[in-house]
Amino acid sequence: MKLVKVTPHYKPGISLVQLNRPKELNALNSKVMQSLRDHLTSLDQDPKVKVIILTGNEQAFAAGADIKEMSDKGAIEMLKIDQFKTWDQIRKIQKPIIAAVSGFALGGGCELAMTCDMIIASESAKFGQPEIKIGVMPGAGGTQRLTRAVGKVRAMELVLTGKFISADEALQFGLVNKVVPVESCLHEAVKLATAIAKMPSVAVRLAKESINQAFETHLDEGLQFERKNFYLLFASKDQKEGMRAFIDKRDPDFEGD
Repeated sequence: MKLVKVTPHYKPGISLVQLNRPKELNALNSKVMQSLRDHLTSLDQDPKVKVIILTGNEQAFAAGADIKEMSDKGAIEMLKIDQFKTWDQIRKIQKPIIAAVSGFALGGGCELAMTCDMIIASESAKFGQPEIKIGVMPGAGGTQRLTRAVGKVRAMELVLTGKFISADEALQFGLVNKVVPVESCLHEAVKLATAIAKMPSVAVRLAKESINQAFETHLDEGLQFERKNFYLLFASKDQKEGMRAFIDKRDPDFEGD
């Protein structure tokens, strides 16, 4: 059984990637993460792919890391394994990734959803970082991304108590883009992906890069980074087409160059 199922051309410009360990609630072991990284890297290099949707099933997006895989390991062994290198590689995917989340998104599952660029949550979604309950803490970016998404005091509460929050609470806290019925979750993700896929792909790539940079630099540095990418887009054919179409009062015909 494939741990990660991929439909490269699910819809025009859109790829669908599905975590596929239903009996384990899509727990993220090293093989799953490596397979996910390889598939995402391949899709990132496919010129026909503009947007990637990452999902699980109705029971779970991913219910956390595979605890059995790490429970008996020591600190030096964990350091040598360097399991988070795979996560860093996924973080560097240049094309937009939309998480379509139903059921549990806990621990590593919540961290994986937050690694994506946008999150569509179904009404059944549950988010949380319960690592504290097994004697550890988030290690795949949970303390950092959750704090940036929901603020210090809420992140402290979630991480230090291990409590879960509902999809509606996640929306209220600014963790997700939208909450929809379970049966509409993938459809809404496709709807969002379709809108993005119609945009000029070079501009989308540089805009994503610039937004992510906002979390890694001071304002002045971020503004300089944004400005550089803005100027760079004036070397693209789609910039010329987009502005000509605006002046001509017609729809642009973007080619991805």
